[in-house]
Amino acid sequence: MKVGMYYNNNDVRVEEMPIPEISDDEILVKTIASGICGSDVMEWYRIKKAPIVLGHEIAGIIDKAGKNVKNFKVGDRVFVSHHVPCLKCYYCENGHETACETLHKTNFFPGGYSEYIRIPKINIELGTFKLPDNMSFDEGTFIEPLACIIRGQRVADLNKDDALLVIGSGISGLMHIALAKSKGVKKIIATDINDFRLNSAKKFGADLVLNATDNLDEKIREFNDGRLPDLVIVCTGSLIAAKQALKLVDKGSRILFFAVPKPDEKLEVPINDFWRNEVKVMTSYGAAPRDLKEAIELISEKKLDLNDMITHKLKFEDIGKGFKLVAEAKDSIKVIVEMDE
Repeated sequence: MKVGMYYNNNDVRVEEMPIPEISDDEILVKTIASGICGSDVMEWYRIKKAPIVLGHEIAGIIDKAGKNVKNFKVGDRVFVSHHVPCLKCYYCENGHETACETLHKTNFFPGGYSEYIRIPKINIELGTFKLPDNMSFDEGTFIEPLACIIRGQRVADLNKDDALLVIGSGISGLMHIALAKSKGVKKIIATDINDFRLNSAKKFGADLVLNATDNLDEKIREFNDGRLPDLVIVCTGSLIAAKQALKLVDKGSRILFFAVPKPDEKLEVPINDFWRNEVKVMTSYGAAPRDLKEAIELISEKKLDLNDMITHKLKFEDIGKGFKLVAEAKDSIKVIVEMDE
């Protein structure tokens, strides 16, 4: 079978691997569509494991099923999560499923950028979902990233009366904007340094878009009755953006780091000011089964239409081009690699 082997952002090769063999407790999924995630092009994060087959935003069809598999059959259209929690440990039982050790150790093989994927038993039980009949495979690639957005906004306790600032209007920022809009949030502000993405932010629900090089403090206060935002969500790993977030949050408000700077980049938090003004700093990571179920419902019930975020659909042979598009972050939003059905 063909796989997209990652060496670095500028070197993703189509190579051959044997189709995985499955046990009686596993399934083999034929990949139909696979989205390229922004985290896939975080080179500092990925290159230490290269060469590797990445990809986790997948939708496909069950090609084989072990004799012990009960709830799925050959021909089922499915989404599969690559990481799953145990749902039994202290962290899972207290709502921190993505801190679960099991979640960080589980995965399917070899990765989403391959023609076939072997799905282990635990991923079948806790991370495999049938696609609703009205959901396309392309829409299925939004399930995992949308679930991460849902989790982030729950962690940050976003409500419709908040003035929300989204820093970074790439795919995750745009999905935060779209989800917030669907919840009735009345004031949504978006920033970026790219005009294409700022225009996209406006299209998907931002009430005010600002170039990140503008005088953000002044313009946000003009828009928000003299106040800074109630919630700032950081959706870019830029250290400059992270520093901006620390300066653009109102007293008594919150910052959610949905994306973070590189490990060797130090972010100094003005803890004395935050202590005095009761500012909360939070993070969110990944998605749990409950988040995935909610994402499937939102997409299938058409409460959130994300199709217009798809800017590029590429053949598998062009996967290297897809990585470059996402890494360059210019005129692309959602990039999908499509296999032959």
